[in-house]
Amino acid sequence: MVGELRYTGEITVKHLTFAWLAAILWSGGGAQPGAAAAYYRGAPDPGVWTNVERVVAIGDVHGDYDQLAATLKSAGLIDDQGNWTGGKTHLVQVGDVLDRGPDSRKAMDLLMRLEKQAQEAGGYVHALIGNHEAMNVYGDLRYTSAGDFAAFRDENSEKLRETELKKEHPADAAQWLAQHPLGYFEHRREMGPGGYYGKWIAGHDAVIKINDSLFLHGGISPKYASTKIPEMNRHVREELEDLSKLNGGIARDMDGPLWYRGLAQGDDSLAPVVDKIRKNFGVERIVVGHTYATAAITSRFGGKVILIDVGLSRVYDGIGKVACLVIDNGKPPYALHRGTRLELPTDSGTDLLRYLKQAAALDPPPSPLLARIGELEAKLATK
Repeated sequence: MVGELRYTGEITVKHLTFAWLAAILWSGGGAQPGAAAAYYRGAPDPGVWTNVERVVAIGDVHGDYDQLAATLKSAGLIDDQGNWTGGKTHLVQVGDVLDRGPDSRKAMDLLMRLEKQAQEAGGYVHALIGNHEAMNVYGDLRYTSAGDFAAFRDENSEKLRETELKKEHPADAAQWLAQHPLGYFEHRREMGPGGYYGKWIAGHDAVIKINDSLFLHGGISPKYASTKIPEMNRHVREELEDLSKLNGGIARDMDGPLWYRGLAQGDDSLAPVVDKIRKNFGVERIVVGHTYATAAITSRFGGKVILIDVGLSRVYDGIGKVACLVIDNGKPPYALHRGTRLELPTDSGTDLLRYLKQAAALDPPPSPLLARIGELEAKLATK
């Protein structure tokens, strides 16, 4: 199992260059911590790719491996065994693979394997850093599930926890044990800055540009509208590699690319900011996760912002959504809703209603889109 491998070297991205980095990261045949470090992947600029034939973008996974796999299969990116079938496609997962659900480790292992397979096929897997990836590295475990801790449990877990209990001598041993389930200490070892998964997370980008689209987890706020992609990525990486740099940094900034929700929740007054971002980054659109898009890929600001967190994880309501965004080079983006191509709406009125009804018809009844459809129909009826 790939999760049983261990990365023991002290080599980091900042110590290596180009072919040296690639040779070290891709050796060993298994998953590679830091394998997706885009600074040295042949992009014309760090974090920038051009002339990509097809891009598939998937939103927040939150520990639901099965829903991630189902979405990848719906887009033709993996087979029944979970192996890459996407050819030269670039897969962008915009972060928040972790927390809430029970299978975060399994989902990371899948992405690790696909990184190598995709590159061998001429494609690419971009596993972007979301706020929950960063939280796991720096130890904010408010949303880490019991299943996620249990995934790191092994035959030595009880002994390790007993040793830690004796070290700490808590006043309330029962409470301490509840707060430190079996697998907790292994989770921290592997997810922290020096751990196997922690290094893998910190080796990725937070913001990338592919063709004429910008991809990130949260959004670009006015504060960072003029900040360059390499600068944002460098700061996020450095802060996750050295936690002493977190205070006052970008990784925990509510206006930073991992946390900002304005592009998803702000009103029309943000339209000039959206246009400034598009101009500064040289893109047609900004694709984000982080904020729930109410069960369907949703466009805002006339298609200039696209929300792709459709709530894949069943942890929220028991309903597994399956949807992703597809962008073929030079063509308008479209949604794949449960494997069926749907053209994104051109407005927020009648064409949005058309789109939502088409998507709802593909869902197992009752569709989670019904309430949204009802609200829009009532709104249109008053006009």
